[in-house]
Amino acid sequence: GRSVRGVLVMAAAAAAGVESVGALTFVTGNAKKLQEVRAILSSGGEPLPLAISNQKIDLPELQGEPEEVAAEKCKLAAEAVGGPVMCEDTSLCFNALGGLPGVYIKWFLDKTGHEGLNNLLAAYDDKSAYAQCVFALCAGPGAEVRVFVGRTAGKIVPARGPTDFGWDPVFEPDESGGLTYAEMAKPDKNAISHRYRALEKTRSWLRQNAEEFVAEAKDCPKPKVQKIDDVPKNS
Repeated sequence: GRSVRGVLVMAAAAAAGVESVGALTFVTGNAKKLQEVRAILSSGGEPLPLAISNQKIDLPELQGEPEEVAAEKCKLAAEAVGGPVMCEDTSLCFNALGGLPGVYIKWFLDKTGHEGLNNLLAAYDDKSAYAQCVFALCAGPGAEVRVFVGRTAGKIVPARGPTDFGWDPVFEPDESGGLTYAEMAKPDKNAISHRYRALEKTRSWLRQNAEEFVAEAKDCPKPKVQKIDDVPKNS
């Protein structure tokens, strides 16, 4: 049977006029990210036939190439949730530094702030960078992981605009007309962002394969629950 949470999520989708064939958990504790992801996945015509909720899961910080890291995180999240999950891994890569900070951008930002990110490039003329987003989808424990990559080229600049969304104030995309991500209106940012490009590929795949994805989820082994009565008592 469906979990109570799954039923509630699907009821919410039905109330919104979406004929939902299943639920998908986006692994994030960030409400703004969930909003952005929902907006992009539901754009471009008919709504996505999956109800998206979010859940914060503490996953280990893995090392490796972004696609591998996202896929491995997604496998672990599917085990934790016991059903369909979507994970995201974002990188900000400075060309002068051979792609660093890359997937470690959150750590760098936490430690150095926006000014510190600029200081990393102080000795270089090349301020070019690219933002990359990898979305990984998994139907449940043991299922195949599908990976979708989006990339936006730009450069690193002194912080401009609201500072409430990560490193957006220091990244100026080549296609933005001189604005940083933070200065752009949400619809304009969504049209060119690395997250949008990765989600477009994810959305396109889900549109075509939603029912197959949900069927795959039903075939996944369900997490075993041990009743407390089954635990041997100490004599």
